[in-house]
Amino acid sequence: MTERPRPEEGHPTDAGETDRERDESDDAGDDRAESEGNTTVADELTHTTDAGDVDMVDVGAKPNTARRAIARGEIALAEETIDAIREDQVGKGNVLATARIGAIGAVKHTWETIPMCHHIPISNVETDFEVDENRIVLTVTVETTGKTGCEMESLEGVMTGLNTVWDMVKAVEKDEDGQYPNTGIENVRVVEKEKRSL
Repeated sequence: MTERPRPEEGHPTDAGETDRERDESDDAGDDRAESEGNTTVADELTHTTDAGDVDMVDVGAKPNTARRAIARGEIALAEETIDAIREDQVGKGNVLATARIGAIGAVKHTWETIPMCHHIPISNVETDFEVDENRIVLTVTVETTGKTGCEMESLEGVMTGLNTVWDMVKAVEKDEDGQYPNTGIENVRVVEKEKRSL
């Protein structure tokens, strides 16, 4: 169970601009409508009509491109729980194997749970777990070829994978009052997003 090196934010490209700047420029059509003059946040929302109704963004005219998104998050656990996971002593079964299945399934069904997400063809999903002394870090990489990105799919994979870990270890994480003083899902974010012409 290995983890990819964490990308450096704002890493310069050959063109002299940062990855974030390039992505915001090249992929602006996925995230907001182009507008002129002074705008408000509401003016830039692409999932609402002028009347304020929600609407799916039409990406039909966009060319197909190769997309890749990496999301990462972590769940804080008691050290005793981490020991039980490492020794495969959790009563429900193998925690990481079950969480991996949950993460992949969530990636494939993101369009069913996030209302305005497009149903995109998933070409690859990678899940990497890093087990530390008091937490588990999950990285989910999603790849697709299509007209829109897959960052929501990678985020959905991380959240469901970590929720699955929580569900698997509830019995050992709860204190004598039935509470979860040490458990928490934290730092969920997209760490990298790519778009390449075919």
